[in-house]
Amino acid sequence: MVTHVKNLYQYRDMLLMWIFREIRVRYKQSFLGAAWAILQPLVLMAMFTTVFSLMAKFPTDGIPYPLFSYTALLPWTLFATSVSFGVSSLINNLNLVTKTYFPREVLPMGVVGAAIFDYFIASSIFFVMLLIYDVPITIYFLWVPLLLVVQIFLMLGVILLGAALTVFYRDVRFVVPLGVQLWLYATPIIYPVSLVPDRFRALYMLNPMAGIVESYRQVLLRGQPPVFFDLALTTTVSIGLFIVGYTIFKRLEVHFNDII
Repeated sequence: MVTHVKNLYQYRDMLLMWIFREIRVRYKQSFLGAAWAILQPLVLMAMFTTVFSLMAKFPTDGIPYPLFSYTALLPWTLFATSVSFGVSSLINNLNLVTKTYFPREVLPMGVVGAAIFDYFIASSIFFVMLLIYDVPITIYFLWVPLLLVVQIFLMLGVILLGAALTVFYRDVRFVVPLGVQLWLYATPIIYPVSLVPDRFRALYMLNPMAGIVESYRQVLLRGQPPVFFDLALTTTVSIGLFIVGYTIFKRLEVHFNDII
């Protein structure tokens, strides 16, 4: 693992170049450009607010539903976008993979870097919403960089494993959209964690995105530190998944050229 990371560091310039390339390609010949990074979570927030607040009237623990849902949609959109594009990053760049040597993880990592760029753009609307709903900015906002790092480990673990398997089994890229959709409903995006029965809480938190989303709400909306058990479990699962995904990716990497 250390050797792979050192080798990747030597290609850091290529990684940065690939991130910028992913950003340019994503918005090339796009009328709205980077505004799509804001529109996607904003439209979902409006839909969820209409359906689950005005009609179904889901509880939000006293938080205005637009703010409640948008806070969760920011990390979720980052996750869903990264996984959706990252899993197919190897087979979408066949010529590059087969003709040039470089650490192949640069391709899925570049997708994650571009998605983080979108995440920061979409976050601008979040701060506007804080002003609208008069939510104070507290010292607990300093937890956000740590939560983002944990989420990056999670995303890379899922993407590296999925990208490697996609090379051998092309069906994986068709399973990913369904898996992401099911994962959405297994994560407290449209409902609060308080709706989960206490006896299932520990099992529910094995979903690392649940711990990440709930931690975001804790530090950004409630002005409290994350629940230690939830964050510790989320961090352990995310880093463990990254180690497993990266290890499998590097072991299968030597076969990519032959299979692709």
